[in-house]
Amino acid sequence: MGEVGLGEFEVSVLITDDDGIHELNRDYRGIDRKTDVLSFPMLEYESEEKPKDEIFEDEENILGDIVISLETAVSQAEEYGHSVLREVCFLTVHSMLHLFGYDHEEDADRQKMREREEYFLNKLGLVRDI
Repeated sequence: MGEVGLGEFEVSVLITDDDGIHELNRDYRGIDRKTDVLSFPMLEYESEEKPKDEIFEDEENILGDIVISLETAVSQAEEYGHSVLREVCFLTVHSMLHLFGYDHEEDADRQKMREREEYFLNKLGLVRDI
């Protein structure tokens, strides 16, 4: 599995609490509840066929914004039995993949995204405890 080809780009990351992410989820997505992570991509993909793993040649190269609820990350780490570091890294990788145009609406897409998440977490040495 190849790595995502990257040029230079900018990503903004905000670490907040459940109240903060709930407010953003409500205000920007119309979903009135907390969540663990939000992604706000700046790039629009022309079609599903456009490669997601290409070097971005946009002049500004602003990929997007990521918002993570540390409060939820801590509780999910406890629930899944791994470290808070692994959970925050998982949420970051998951969100980055969204910024690259991946989604998980369909089963095949969800499987591909899970494989990419595990690939990058393994590259970081954050292997899932089984």
